[in-house]
Amino acid sequence: MRNIPIVTKNLLIINIIAFLATMMLEAGGVDLNSMLGLHFFMASDFQVWQLVTYMFLHAGFTHILFNMFALWMFGVVIENVWGPKKFLFYYISCGVGAGIMQEIAQFFSFYFMIKGQDPSIGMLQLFEVGHQLSGQLNMWTTIGASGAVYSILLAFGMIFPNERIFIFPLPIPIKAKWFVMIYVAIELFSAVGTPGDNVAHMAHLGGMLFGFLMIRYWNNHPSGNGYGRSKGREFFENLKRNFDRRSGKSENSGFSNMHVHKGGAKESDWQYNERKKKNQEEVDRILDKIRRSGYDSLTKEEKQTLFDSSQDR
Repeated sequence: MRNIPIVTKNLLIINIIAFLATMMLEAGGVDLNSMLGLHFFMASDFQVWQLVTYMFLHAGFTHILFNMFALWMFGVVIENVWGPKKFLFYYISCGVGAGIMQEIAQFFSFYFMIKGQDPSIGMLQLFEVGHQLSGQLNMWTTIGASGAVYSILLAFGMIFPNERIFIFPLPIPIKAKWFVMIYVAIELFSAVGTPGDNVAHMAHLGGMLFGFLMIRYWNNHPSGNGYGRSKGREFFENLKRNFDRRSGKSENSGFSNMHVHKGGAKESDWQYNERKKKNQEEVDRILDKIRRSGYDSLTKEEKQTLFDSSQDR
């Protein structure tokens, strides 16, 4: 847990606490899923804030296990690339977007269900019927972090499309971009072919859709901090550069050669190696800070140091 960045770690903790609280309160007759889960907007128990709270609840151990495993597996990487603030904004926004897509899907389900019983009912009458059935519509409740987690999966596939990952039960590694496309195809097929399986497939697709639009916008309107694939390459290239430096230290020592430092000042091999050692220690510290808190946590001086070190290569 010490090596998990702060937002991913706290999201894991909150989800686990909410799951344990749900089980304990359920034993006392309190249904936390009914209170904080996302109800259909025509239901009497619907509240706007449920668009946020629903993503921290889960229906069972398997449900939370797979969601939290995926959050840990991919969230650690994405948060280290974007930093905690942008990662949290992306996660919550996509979770809300997934909830909105689920509401839209439920609306059309309700429309076709009522239309099938009485073809003469128009749109205005539909809302009147929804008001009359608001109590029964409370049964349509959505819970789970899947929509937000699927958006993290999509982000990994867009930032590192050619990274190979092992996914059970496939016997060979698969590129992240193909893995994401397979998941999208499965969800589309499931949404159309198995509408009554009690799985919010449209929420999953909605999280990925909002994530896709957000990342595309960031890529087309890059800010000073940067987003997307270029930032991901920078993150891994910095780590690789740091590894190369550690494994390829200079074997020269003494005063046999002179080096010209910036500004024209001359320095011996010993002075050169000592300066490079100090610079490397500072770069190592900055890279550790990026791993813990993300690139956005760096000061202006630290970013400049990292930039200068890349130019020296």
